[in-house]
Amino acid sequence: MKAMIYEKYGAPDVLHLQEMAKPTPKDNEVLVKVAATSVTAGDSRMRSFTVPLSFWLPARIALGLRKPKNNILGMELAGKVEAIGKNVTQFKPGDRVFASTLEHGFGAYAEYKCFPEDGLLAKHSANLTSEEAVTLPVGARTALYFLREANIQHGQKVLIYGASGSVGTFAVQLAKHFGADVIGVCSTTNLELVKSLGADKVIDYTQEDFSKSDTPYDVIFDTVGKIPYATAMRALKEAGTYLQAVSGPAISLRMWWTSLTSHRKTVGGGPPPTAADLVCLAELVEAGRIKPVIDRQYPLEQISEAHRYVDTGRKKGNVVIIVAVQKSTTPSNAAK
Repeated sequence: MKAMIYEKYGAPDVLHLQEMAKPTPKDNEVLVKVAATSVTAGDSRMRSFTVPLSFWLPARIALGLRKPKNNILGMELAGKVEAIGKNVTQFKPGDRVFASTLEHGFGAYAEYKCFPEDGLLAKHSANLTSEEAVTLPVGARTALYFLREANIQHGQKVLIYGASGSVGTFAVQLAKHFGADVIGVCSTTNLELVKSLGADKVIDYTQEDFSKSDTPYDVIFDTVGKIPYATAMRALKEAGTYLQAVSGPAISLRMWWTSLTSHRKTVGGGPPPTAADLVCLAELVEAGRIKPVIDRQYPLEQISEAHRYVDTGRKKGNVVIIVAVQKSTTPSNAAK
């Protein structure tokens, strides 16, 4: 099979195409023929090993001290089941599926990937394209987890910082779905996009300081880890909720202390590995409640270019990689 691999950390050019053995599913595994994957900010950071200083040592141990332990990146995929192990009962060949590889050694930048039957893998109908489905396992699932933790009540004032990114575009829509009054924060070029997703107000961070609002926010969701902690606390209600999708050790400690010494709730970490969330998100897209934002699409052979684009920090929503063209499909709900 073809796979895009990297054998050292560095610029996008470290990624190169290589022929590898096609995996064989174990008794409890399914073999997925990959139709689409993506380039997330996490893929970019792992490739280049540009991580915050406080993450450096644990990340180096996890990913590989001198060179990558896992040579194939890719955190999410969509495709079809090609074969199943003898003990598999929930899937069959031909099923359309999508998955997160975060708990399964990454590996989506390849033509095939094996998953345990009870892994982060779910079916989706033909009403959802592979390009749409592949955007859900990381960005959408992260947004869903944090906003559920906030227990949003109808009419609450929810600020989404980084509203034009993968997590942010889903967070704006999900917060509206939960009944919030949504304020998105993004750059000038993305104002119209965030408005189109249903935000009640959009703040251009180059022109306005969101923390100077007369009314504090019930929920602040920093999807990109760029709000100074003191600024976020100043803008949050006394009993508000602070959500941090990129919380390093230093911020995590401050969040713990805030929860301990005040009425504020703070949430970091990441979503639990449950396939039920994938099913929920697919149903929301198929029902037209949320729509994936796809900025650009590239073939697998041009994945270095896709990484180069993501490295600019100007990605809107999701960057999708087409691994194999699949037949058909009915209506698409994606914003492009």
